Amino acid sequence: MKPPTDLPGTAEPVVAGRPAGTATESEARRAQLARLKGIGLMCLALACFSVLDGAAKWLVRDMPALQVTFVRYTVALALIAAFLNPWTQADAWTTRRPLLQFIRGLLLFGSTIFNFIAVRTLQLADTMAIAFATPFLIALLSGPLLGERIGWKNWVAILIGFAGVLVITRPGTGGFQTAMLWSFASVACYAAYGIATRTLSGIDSTASMLVISAAIPVGMLAPVMPAVWVWPPTTLDWALMLLLGLAGAVGHFFLIRAYTHAPAPVVAPFIYTQIVWAVLIGYLVFGDLPGLNTIVGASIVIGSGLYLIWRETGPSAGR
Repeated sequence: MKPPTDLPGTAEPVVAGRPAGTATESEARRAQLARLKGIGLMCLALACFSVLDGAAKWLVRDMPALQVTFVRYTVALALIAAFLNPWTQADAWTTRRPLLQFIRGLLLFGSTIFNFIAVRTLQLADTMAIAFATPFLIALLSGPLLGERIGWKNWVAILIGFAGVLVITRPGTGGFQTAMLWSFASVACYAAYGIATRTLSGIDSTASMLVISAAIPVGMLAPVMPAVWVWPPTTLDWALMLLLGLAGAVGHFFLIRAYTHAPAPVVAPFIYTQIVWAVLIGYLVFGDLPGLNTIVGASIVIGSGLYLIWRETGPSAGR
């Protein structure tokens, strides 16, 4: 067994008159731990987003999607501001890249409103299965926008993943629903949002990204609220509105931290873990069960995602 080489007080072994690559091994170990931490944070974020989607599906049955979106970000902004106020966290209210921050906020707003419109009609499992296209879009965008290399084997996995999405949506058949277009629009916005988050993670603070991404939708929607507002009919609706904002704020905090610890193609494929929560919430709350095409298509996409993550972190990483 090779002895540990990075323990405090342990002499560095010498092989053939030189150090045995301790620094390189230590850096590789730290990088691996950072990736694992990023993956864990992504999984936590997706659990929060599943709760958010479930609450939104309940609320949009009786309220406009614009109102639900406004509440989602207003509650989130209030919670964020309570902990990151300008007097104690001045950097949370500033940015070095205002235009990119604004674009990122618009992308997040677009992803949210499109998703809320979609879940009004579709099952949570269906919207989640379509959302599985996100990591493949991020992988596609990571090359030209982030300079992250995509090998031909990854391209094959991406194409197979999109084939799985086609199995789910069945375009040109009676199984296709118009609401799926809203879900595709949400996925496109979210993939671009992920790239913007990855770009900003080394420039602006996590706090800044949280504050600005919540403030932009609030500022855009506040003027139209008097015209569309529907008073929540029950106490449960009020509670779900609060839960909506809390889950969103915590989820995006975890998401931002995930992208600061690991490259986008590494953490993005773990979006598939959200299907478990989507099916569970859909069944327990709405009595929905996914159809066979959703199960088969999601399995194909999950398999492709697992292959991508193995390619990024396994023995063949970088090849």
